[in-house]
Amino acid sequence: MIVFDLLCASGHRFEGWFGSADDFAGQKKHRLVQCPTCGSADVQRVPSAVRANLGAQPPAQPKVPAKAPEKTPEMEGKDPFAIAQILYSKMLDELLTKSEDVGKQFPQEARKIFYDQAPNRPIRGQATNEEHDELVDEGIPVARFPVPPSDKLN
Repeated sequence: MIVFDLLCASGHRFEGWFGSADDFAGQKKHRLVQCPTCGSADVQRVPSAVRANLGAQPPAQPKVPAKAPEKTPEMEGKDPFAIAQILYSKMLDELLTKSEDVGKQFPQEARKIFYDQAPNRPIRGQATNEEHDELVDEGIPVARFPVPPSDKLN
């Protein structure tokens, strides 16, 4: 089978499948090739897009997290929602204990760290949506995390 890109006299572009170039020529001669849009038999071949077979691409390796969360004894027998809460709690604890809270100064401090004007360290704080977008536009890597207010933590 061969696929040809075709164009009718009215400018409608379509494709046709034929056994060979000679098969197309024979069908065209007998006016059997017609535009599916307008029915015109005044059809001609037009250049097709080029396709190059450059070899198969190797299959992408699935990304494996650096360290999968480990099941702890407190998770045994718990439903997935309870396990998710435990993992969130552990992640939140890591975030709160291993980062410095710079409060509303977060955008300024993030810039200082990014531009090597302050020591490189993990920080957290508050930023408005506009401030967050400005940091992202500057190429400063920031992430939003839903952290409950400190007075609501257990």
